[in-house]
Amino acid sequence: GAQCKMAAAALRRLPALGGRALGAGGRQGTVRPGSELHSAARVAGDPGQTPRLPGWQRCGAVCLQRAAILSREKNPMESAFAQLLEQVELEKSLYSDHELQVFEDEEKIRWRQAEDYDSEEEEDVGQDIVTAQDLEDMWEQKLRQFRAADREQEADKKDDRSTLNRRLDEKLTLLVKEKVGDEDIWLLPQSEWKPGETMRQTAERALSALSGNELQTAFLGNAPAGFYKYKYPKAMRTSDNVGAKVFFFKAWLVNGDLEARRKGDYVWVTKSELKDYLKPKYLQQVNRFIFDTAAMYP
Repeated sequence: GAQCKMAAAALRRLPALGGRALGAGGRQGTVRPGSELHSAARVAGDPGQTPRLPGWQRCGAVCLQRAAILSREKNPMESAFAQLLEQVELEKSLYSDHELQVFEDEEKIRWRQAEDYDSEEEEDVGQDIVTAQDLEDMWEQKLRQFRAADREQEADKKDDRSTLNRRLDEKLTLLVKEKVGDEDIWLLPQSEWKPGETMRQTAERALSALSGNELQTAFLGNAPAGFYKYKYPKAMRTSDNVGAKVFFFKAWLVNGDLEARRKGDYVWVTKSELKDYLKPKYLQQVNRFIFDTAAMYP
């Protein structure tokens, strides 16, 4: 093909493989075995030979997130706007049945206090009457007895990131600790691709191997949400595998937790906490497909 023709042209400019050739500035130099020019010459000399390129291990990874359970607290601008909407709605609204009942009860009380009041004209004389105002007082007492649950959980106070019962007003993302060479690295759950699988199936298998049947999840589509490529430590590199190409898929947590997995090997973190675990370049790619409105509207 075109590559062979280019290699043949380069070869014709050389006296011999490993011999003397014109280098930069017209100087003669030796063609180093293993160089790109040397490989091109070998391909040109053997049309049946294809160049051997370094291999990359393909992996499927899953970005598993727990949705926010509580709505986050309003910032000052949101609170002011909410008050404005409530005021506009109040001014344009009609009286409710309860408010009309309050007006009717007030009219009855004024009528009874009048000098020309005649009790014989009432049908419910002698009966205890519960007015709308009495109902409001009763509801007010019940409201005072109500105690809302704390937004800050015990795990928040202890900064325990191994539980889902934390940061209830933010999304949480699952990270796991993996052994890469002699180093422990935090990553999104991932697994090596196997022939016959789609990349999504590889990501699903990575999650299944991690949790078994503990987690019920819902994957969001068949196309990856992100991509990252990295090289292995030099001690791990081979001619067939110099690194990994990772395809990220997004999924929501429906139910379950990683109770059977040893604590310390996984964490549930917010987007702002990812930087405490992920490598800078890896984090840069992950941040491209993780969105958090809490970070956008502080």
